[in-house]
Amino acid sequence: MPTTDPVTRSASGVQDRHIRSFDALPRPRELREEFPADAARYDTVARGRDEVAAALRGRDDRMVVVVGPCSIHDPQLALEYAAGLRRVADQHRDELIVVMRTYFEKPRTSIGWKGLIYDPALDGTYDALRGLRVARKVLIDVLEAGLPCSVEVLDTITPQYSSDLVSWAAIGARTVESQVHRQLASGLSMPVGFKNATDGRIDVAINALAASVEPHAFFGVDDDGQSAVVRTTGNPDAHLVLRGGDGGPNYAREHVAEATSRARAVTGHQRPVIVDCSHGNSGKDHRRQRLVVEDLLDQWQREDHGLLGLMLESNLQPGRQDWKPHHPLERGVSITDACIGWDETVDLLGRCAQAVAATR
Repeated sequence: MPTTDPVTRSASGVQDRHIRSFDALPRPRELREEFPADAARYDTVARGRDEVAAALRGRDDRMVVVVGPCSIHDPQLALEYAAGLRRVADQHRDELIVVMRTYFEKPRTSIGWKGLIYDPALDGTYDALRGLRVARKVLIDVLEAGLPCSVEVLDTITPQYSSDLVSWAAIGARTVESQVHRQLASGLSMPVGFKNATDGRIDVAINALAASVEPHAFFGVDDDGQSAVVRTTGNPDAHLVLRGGDGGPNYAREHVAEATSRARAVTGHQRPVIVDCSHGNSGKDHRRQRLVVEDLLDQWQREDHGLLGLMLESNLQPGRQDWKPHHPLERGVSITDACIGWDETVDLLGRCAQAVAATR
């Protein structure tokens, strides 16, 4: 048999073989100092969290509406959207708790643009250091407009840089089975919605819900960027998000009733279910979000419906467009999932407000 001479190897010869570079991040504390929030902005954050939590427990009868772009790719247009949404939110403040989608991280089934944090220039350069700063600045500006913000938590480190500005967070369908994300959610300071899996199963979301309300210990980073053991108390404001799946939609009355019953058994919340009107529930056709809303408003009229509210993917203009580095983009059109346009958004929010008023 062939023999080889013994070789003395060092760590440099076996580790990081496929790593191009490590770029140092600022400490979370430093980024917060660079982009500080004032008392008025933190009041908006706290108000959004408290109102959603009260609605979960049935102490606030308003409908929670998480609405906005599938993903933010142009900060200036995001602020234009926020200004309009604030006016509509003020108009319906007695019926709706409006939280703006400010999503900066996008899970990809295979490849594609991963969000503003990772590629803020939309050119494939992945200047994530700049992306963290751009994302925090967007949140600061949306809060200045008086709107609570929501995000999807994808990376387990980025929340340290911006979660103080977030009123509602989602754990997505691709990460809901991740133990790491369930542990992370147990320590987040805002209400967290767990989506059902991409195949439509709610079992994994129920398991995630049960895990997130309990205390955990796991590895993370602190405000100084130091690796640490993070010990949590559990998140008392966790709930479900029904988003449909490969087998079809799951927003019908029987789906909501089952999800409500199972979520109540874990959390005791009176209204533990949000329905995502996009994704599997719309068949990824933005024009069908309206149909989902109409069904949910009918359910809202029924006693003990269990609905906390709904989610809408909405932008300044309807539809979507493909993104490629250095290619011009249409103004106000999504580069990820297709969204309804602004006029339809205003109409649907008005109908939601009418439905809430009609039940009082």
